[in-house]
This record gives sequence, structure tokens and C-alpha cells, in this order.
Amino acid sequence: MTPAALAVVPSPGRRGRLLRALMAAVRPQFRVDVWVPAADDPVFGGGACLVASCSRPARGRGLCPGHLLRWADQGRPEIAEFAASTDPRWRREQPNQRCEVAGCGYGSARGGLCQPHAQRWERAGRPDRDRWLLCPPAVKQPAPGAACRIGHCTLWPQAALAFCHSHANTWKVNGRPDVDEFVRRFTDAAPTADETIRLDQLGTQVKLEMQYVLQTRHDQRRGTLTPGVVMRVVRLLATTPVTSMTEHDEHTWREYGRSVLRDSRSLGFLSYAYRVVADLAEAGGWEAEYPRDVWQMRRLGFEGDRTLRFGPIEQPWLREPAKRWIRWRISSGLGLEAAARPLRVIGRFSGFLARTGVEEIAQLDRAVLERYLADLHTEMAGNQQRQGSHIGLLNAFFAAIRQHRWDTGLPASAMFFAEDHPKRAERLPRALAEHVMAQLENPDNLDRWDNPAYQLVTVILMRCGLRVSDALRLPTDCVVTDADGAPYLRYFNHKMKRDALVPIDEELRDLLGRQRHHTAGRWPDGTPVLFPRPTKNIDGTAPLASSTYRLALYRWLQSCDIRDEHDHPVRLTPHQWRHTLGTRLINRDVPQEVVRRILDHDSPQMTSHYARLHDTTVRRHWEAARKVNIKGETVTLDPNGPLAEAAWAKQRLGRATQALPNGYCGLPVQKSCPHANACLTCPMFLTTPEFLPQHHEHRRQVLQIIGSAEARNHQRLAEMNQQVLLSLDRVIASLHADPDASTEQAADAS
Repeated sequence: MTPAALAVVPSPGRRGRLLRALMAAVRPQFRVDVWVPAADDPVFGGGACLVASCSRPARGRGLCPGHLLRWADQGRPEIAEFAASTDPRWRREQPNQRCEVAGCGYGSARGGLCQPHAQRWERAGRPDRDRWLLCPPAVKQPAPGAACRIGHCTLWPQAALAFCHSHANTWKVNGRPDVDEFVRRFTDAAPTADETIRLDQLGTQVKLEMQYVLQTRHDQRRGTLTPGVVMRVVRLLATTPVTSMTEHDEHTWREYGRSVLRDSRSLGFLSYAYRVVADLAEAGGWEAEYPRDVWQMRRLGFEGDRTLRFGPIEQPWLREPAKRWIRWRISSGLGLEAAARPLRVIGRFSGFLARTGVEEIAQLDRAVLERYLADLHTEMAGNQQRQGSHIGLLNAFFAAIRQHRWDTGLPASAMFFAEDHPKRAERLPRALAEHVMAQLENPDNLDRWDNPAYQLVTVILMRCGLRVSDALRLPTDCVVTDADGAPYLRYFNHKMKRDALVPIDEELRDLLGRQRHHTAGRWPDGTPVLFPRPTKNIDGTAPLASSTYRLALYRWLQSCDIRDEHDHPVRLTPHQWRHTLGTRLINRDVPQEVVRRILDHDSPQMTSHYARLHDTTVRRHWEAARKVNIKGETVTLDPNGPLAEAAWAKQRLGRATQALPNGYCGLPVQKSCPHANACLTCPMFLTTPEFLPQHHEHRRQVLQIIGSAEARNHQRLAEMNQQVLLSLDRVIASLHADPDASTEQAADAS
């Protein structure tokens, strides 16, 4: 495949605008035909070679290619010892071999002997070499002080030439150039071909485009890139008959690159180069991007290569208001995800309209929406959350069309009602079982992490309950202290768009300090985040990706062999640690408002999701509470007695089915009550201090009834309520017998 077969030649006007933009953008530093990046260049260099005095960039194990090859030839010794002991000079900078004859200054030519001595040894009939070297014949020597013209070579020059035997042969092979010029090749540290970027083989505009690509890559510092990778792409462009990379789209370049390039890095750089040039050619912000059916979000200031595709919305009359709505949501600060999800929802709705023959917005009435509800339920039955999301977003879309008057043809009946949303089943918090948490928090298992940063992230998630995205984006200076010196973890709650604090202990503060020290070792200039991404992150500004941590978490779980109560391997998500912390705090009697602040919830309703106490927690409160019957007598039950479990089962069921406004019914639920609405005179009635406010209010009302009955001479009514008043006085007096204990128990029970 060749790009010429799929050429898309841009218009002359567009090509001219791109050329003017390139001329204005490329700086003189990069507007060169041949560029040799410095060894310390953060993108195209590799850092200085570990061998002292070697000026070439390192490309592997901290060594330049020459020393790396020598290290491998020597059996791969320890790097530090090799770097300290090896000759810093490259092979061509080292002296050539000298003749084996003692006192001879000529270079070795044949079998370890110089040319004159080799001839004499052969003429002598090739005697034993060692005996012959004891008394070798004399040969003609050069003038005193004569030496090879190459600076580092001290051998005698060959005959009338300016060089020793080996350098003379090299000089002849290279075409006998000027002697001084040839000498400079050895004295100057000439860069090797694989460390040189040559753009002189490209056409005028393609060369300028590649210069702009290299400049952009250097400025962005997204990751290192060797000149060898760049040159593979340059050679591909040189053999392609194009005047600009924009003559083909990215898909065409990638398909052609797959047939020519043999490595993924070169193919990735080819795509990157096209995107950089295309972004410059099509720059213009919203005014340039809005008319397109594919929005490149990087051109609008978003990180990464995310796109929003409006192609699935087949109807132009639906696509235009969808674009306006998505642009409005992005402009209001809702973020990219708040645009991608609604776009998928409208795309699905568009497919339904195409199948059902709806051809204009005026046909979107309630009847069409009811048919769509049925279609949505057929596909998403059982997933109430996803189904409700589709309904809610479509309703918001219709409301925005009316509010902003994007299309006045939308019928007033085109709306969903609250009853259209599926009833979502209320689920329990996904807290992990304590025996699972015991395995996860085991120090031996935590030490199985092969990366200290991942281990610290895990500890933060367990102890602080952060969302994983918030934990991975922690700032470097994330620890603050109050007036008493108590440490807190400061983080940004990305869901609520605000700063938040959570208390931590001294141990976690020390771990955070070690992580800062470890990060400073790699990025001495500092990083804005505590957990920088380990690759493609030259300045340390990009945080660790959530997907990277999750994959490492799954590997760690497998290595620790974490098991559940059924002896099955545990699979968990990082967010479950947030649920676990919330549930733990509730079950440790931490007030719900405190839990809300620790988890930084926006409302008590969010925290109440965790406030479903474990059955054992409720039982503990029940056992601790003072239970009083109608006579004011304290009802006790040994929690370890033989009837404890049965009594607790009855009490638990009574709470669910026979709760009274001022206590609980002690009658077994299998029996009917013979004391209709007469609980305060019933021997089965039980109450606790938590109901004291109701008892006081009831007593006030009873006194009013008695007073009114006596005034009207209704003696029977007064007598009946006198009995109720007597029972109330006994109950209240008994519950107030130990005010401190009662108050504490009432708080516990609530």
C-alpha cells in the first residue's frame, strides 16, 4: 500500500495558511537541516554516559552504545565497577597495536609484527617466534621524534606517509583526503549516525513540518525519543511523494506506516507527527472545531487524544442541537466525561428514531418517547442505573432545547416524567468483610508490593477512604497540621470540585514523607504530584494513571492469595475501601456527621448509605440499653444466657414489625394482641431511655385529659387515664434513675 493511492490533496489556500503558520512557529534552534541533540537533552538525549569523560549520550543501562557493547563483550560485569575501570575512549580513539619486537615503534601489520619485521621473519624461514624475537634484525627507523599525525597515536609513521600503518590504511580507504582534514576527524568528537537527525533529504514544507514536530515534542516533554526513531520516520517521508503530511489523514499514514515501519515506537511517532501538523493546520479553537463531526478535544485545551464523534447522530436536525448542548455543557465546566456520556445517549436515541421513521423534530411527541422507553427497557432490563441515566440525560437535552430556543419545533409533550424512571433497588454498601480486610492489612502482605508508591496508595485508600482518582493526584505538599500539631491529609475532591481534609496518624505522615523523598531523587526540581507517572513523564507533572494502579492491584491480590469466607479468590475495586471505612466508622459509634466530614460527602443522605449498622452492632446497643416494663421494673437478660439468641431474634423481628411510638412490644409476633391500643397498661410493653421525650409528651397530654374529664365529671375516663398516668410516672422515674447512664445509652441506641 502507498499513500499516493489514497491522496487527499489540501486546497492551495489551506496549504498556504499552514506554511505561514509554520514559518511563524518554528524557532531558529530547530530550523536546521542537521541536528545533533545534546546528551542532556530531556527528550532526544539519554543523559551522559556513566563512564567518566565520555561525552556521548547513554542509550542503555546508563552507557553509550560503544561502552554498552564493550560491557557486553566483557561478560556484563557490575555496571558501576565497569564504568569506573574501563577506558573512556572509544575504540578508534585508543592507540593501535605496536610491533612485538622490543624497541620497535611501528604499528602491527601481520601476526603482531610490523611490516619490515614481518618480511625479515618470513625470509628467515619462519623460525620459532620466541627465539627469533630474542635477537631480531634491525630495520630502518624514521627520523628521531617522528610520530603518526593522529594526536592520540604515538606509533612511527609508515615510510614517507604521515600516519602509522593502521591509520595510513584508513586514510587510503577514505580516498586519501587532505591530511589536516583527516586528522580533525579523530580530534573532533564527531557524532555517530544514530545520534544525528538529518532533515536535508525532505522537501521544503515537509522539512519545516518535521522541524515543527521536533520542536513541539521537545516543548511538551511527553517522553524520550531517540534520533534513530525520528530518522526511520524521516526516511519514510523522504520516499513518499507528498509536499505536506496533511495530504493524507491519520488512518492512511498509519496503514502505510505498518507496511514500512517495523517497530511500534516509529509508528507511534508517525501518528504523533501527523496530529501535531494537523492541529496547527486546523487550529482556531471552537470556531474551527464546532462545524466538524469529530471534535479533537486536545485542540480545545484538553489533555490526551480524546475525541467526541457526532457521526452516530444521523439526523442533521438532531445533530445541531446536540452539538450546541455538548458545547454548552463543556463551557459550563462540567468536564469532558459530562459530554461523552450524553453524546452516547443521543447517539442511541438517534438510531431508534432512524429505525422508527421519525424524520423531523416536530414528530418527537410523548407517543414516540413511550415507544423509546419500551425499547430502552428491552435492551437494559435489570440495569436500572444505566436506564435511568439515559432517561435523565435525554430529558435534560429536551429541556435545554426549550430553554435556549435552539429549535422551537420540539413539541411540548416531548418530556419524561418521574414515573418513567425505573425504581432503583437500594443496595447495601459494598464493604469488605473484616476477615478479608485482616488479610489485606497484614504487614506481610503489604510488603509483597514491588513498588513502594503503589503500597502507599493502597494504605491511603484503606485508612483515609479517598477515591482512587483523588489519591493518585495528591499534591506533593499534601500534609498539613492544626494548631495542636495533629496531621491531616489535604486533597482535592474532584467529584465535588473542592479541597478536603482527612485526619491521619503519625505513621502515615512518615510514609508520605518517604514518598516525597523518593520522588525528589528522580525529579530533583520537584513535582506537583506525589505519585508521578513512571514513564513518559520527563518533568514529573503527570500523575499515575488509575488503570496502571488497578492492574498492579490485581497482580498484588493474586500474589497474596487473598480469600473470602468461601475460600474463593477475592476480587475487589479500590472504591470498596471507601465503603469499608464508612461502614467501620459507623459501627464504631462515630457520629454520622463526623463520618460525612471524613468522607467529604455533600449531604447526609450520601453518608446514610453507610449507616446501615451491622446486625451485631444493633444487638450490642440493645444489650446495653436499660429496658423497662410497664411497672417501671428493669428487664434484664443475660447476653450469654441460653435464651439470649432467641430473645435477640424476637427483639430484632419486633423492631421490624412491631415498633411502637414509645417502645417495643414484647409479645411474640405469632400471637394477636388482646390489649388493643393500651400499651401503657400492657404487661408485654418494653421501653428504653431513647423514648423519654415521647413519654414526657404523653404524660402532658394525659394530664390535660384528666383535667378535662374531672371538669366535666367524667369519672370513668378520669380513672382510666389515672392508671395510664401512674404507669407513665413509674416508667419515667425508672428511666431517670441513672441520668448519666440513661443519656449515654439513649445516645448509643439512637
